[in-house]
Amino acid sequence: MHVKVRATIGAAAVAAAVAVTGLIISYEPVNASKVSHAGHGFAYSPEQAKAIVEQQQIGISAYGSEFRVTCAASHRRQDDPIVFQNQAGVSHMHEFFGNRSTNANSTLTSLKAATTNCNPVSDKSAYWVPTLYKNGQAIAPDSVTMYYQGIQPQNATAFPQGLRYVVGNSKATSPNDNPAARWSCTTQSPSDRNFLNCPPGTKVETYLDFPTCWNGRDLDSANHRDHMAFALGQTCPSTHPVVMPRLEFLLTYPVNGTGLSLGGTINGVNVTSAPGYTFHGDFMNAWDQAELQRRVTNCLNTGRKCGTDGNPV
Repeated sequence: MHVKVRATIGAAAVAAAVAVTGLIISYEPVNASKVSHAGHGFAYSPEQAKAIVEQQQIGISAYGSEFRVTCAASHRRQDDPIVFQNQAGVSHMHEFFGNRSTNANSTLTSLKAATTNCNPVSDKSAYWVPTLYKNGQAIAPDSVTMYYQGIQPQNATAFPQGLRYVVGNSKATSPNDNPAARWSCTTQSPSDRNFLNCPPGTKVETYLDFPTCWNGRDLDSANHRDHMAFALGQTCPSTHPVVMPRLEFLLTYPVNGTGLSLGGTINGVNVTSAPGYTFHGDFMNAWDQAELQRRVTNCLNTGRKCGTDGNPV
């Protein structure tokens, strides 16, 4: 079990953000002049930004409930089936985990018909993040864990099939624009919204905390975020009253040092030189509903920590 995790970001760490020094590469997407990349960016309200930071401070929650999914990097594509659905090749580069079929045309039906590299195999969901680069070379994570956490006992509802949403701000121009992004080094405590210069013997790792509260109606929204909200402390706002599992990505990459950058979009052009504070992530739920509900009932709503099999550890 990874225990260092879920640390908040100190002001000193933010001030010490390391500048990206990797090789800058840009590339035009297919039909670039016809595509708007506005959907990639998102400015969090002060209330929601505060809620994100408080969630990171709370960590796994006072009740200590969770279940886990471990996956592997599956493939890399210039696709984003949420922001650019049915528009193959127009996105910046993403790293996909879990469902082996995920592409620009993915739907709940196609995901359910495909296979996954996740454990358990009952999770056929699609997960993706921007590709990480080290001196211009794409790097796949060597460890991927999805934590599904509880914020209240006896109160969580399983995600409905087909729910999709995005967290983070890929159009951020400073660390303060993206409170959802956190970078760290294995075996060390500090975290930062931008890349850290991880010393030899450690690896780069990153965390993304997804919103916990659903409006109870919509599987998606125009900006792929408004149907979800972050809990205020451990309470969902009245506009989003349905408590969902709190999804957290933990990705570890087999690199350290400097020269790190991300796939991103700058001034309408897809690049491989985006800074660490533009990190973001996407989720399309394609769980077997009975298995997901069993985990929510037996783990989150009873205050227990469960493994990948959905049984208490």
